[in-house]
Amino acid sequence: MNHTRKPLRSLRAAVLLGAGSVFLMGKPLPARAADEAASVPDPVGFLIRTNYHGWADAILLSNGRVEAVIVPAIGRVMQFRFAGETDGPFWENESLYGKPPDPKSTNWLNFGGDKAWPAPQSEWKRVTPRAWPAPAGFDAVPVEASVNGWVVTLTSPVDPHYGIRTRRVIKLAIDEPVMSITTSFEKVSGQSLHVSVWGVTQLKDPLIVYAPLIASSRFREGYVLQSENPPPSLRTRSGGLTLTRSPKEAHKVGTDGSTLLWMSADEVLRIDSPRQVLLAYPDEGASAEVYTSPDPLPYVELELLGPLTKMKKGEEICRTSKYTLLRRSEADPELEARKLLLR
Repeated sequence: MNHTRKPLRSLRAAVLLGAGSVFLMGKPLPARAADEAASVPDPVGFLIRTNYHGWADAILLSNGRVEAVIVPAIGRVMQFRFAGETDGPFWENESLYGKPPDPKSTNWLNFGGDKAWPAPQSEWKRVTPRAWPAPAGFDAVPVEASVNGWVVTLTSPVDPHYGIRTRRVIKLAIDEPVMSITTSFEKVSGQSLHVSVWGVTQLKDPLIVYAPLIASSRFREGYVLQSENPPPSLRTRSGGLTLTRSPKEAHKVGTDGSTLLWMSADEVLRIDSPRQVLLAYPDEGASAEVYTSPDPLPYVELELLGPLTKMKKGEEICRTSKYTLLRRSEADPELEARKLLLR
């Protein structure tokens, strides 16, 4: 299962791999340069605007090793995958391909992918007219996309109830299978409120999910149960928690850690967002959470949260998550997880 590639040659080169416009450092790449880049055998970076499953003006960003599919029309990073492949670990709701968001809908349009919500969820019913779905300004509106070199920034409208504008800065490492997303909440209007940046990544039905447990955890068992019943597959040993998705019932657990792992038969995705010490966190103090969805929507969510902050008008908070995608190299999933945590 080992996966090797030659080192990334240069991010000054770009290759057109699909329909759309090729960009080099945010500018159109001349046809001659595109032809020359196409002859380079080593991995190269590129950025193109394209149509993704019916959403026009999507952005495909690649560093030659991994690539991100960004869809401003629904305000999400919809896929993160190995370069040149057509699929990846992010879960996508195929029944909603190409459809626009609807901020007035009382039914949640669950597109999939990666997004940012305001935590804690328990405050939604106090701040907004409804407890569910998520506040429209964070989940159900198109966003503006800007490109600066190899960095893509998504900027939302101001949510009318929270008075917050969301900004997400997405970039890929130069020569590693790594994506980083820095999410900022800017308080533009309204009364002060306590809020946390909550990154939500929806992923396909996994072989296992693994969460390292903190030796000095605030939780007696190293985790806190956030659903009525515990996941039937939940296991804790060797300093880690593992679970799988139940097709019959939704489950959720939280930890006070900074890392979560998703694993399939041949891929593993690690998400990191360091916890800040001595600060308060939502959801009884959890900073890393796993939600598993029952059928008919076979996905799990890996969720990393920032500290609770009282935001006043004019203030901004931000949170960075790092996503590392690798091929499996060990037959034993738990051994794979422990090995990856040493990176």
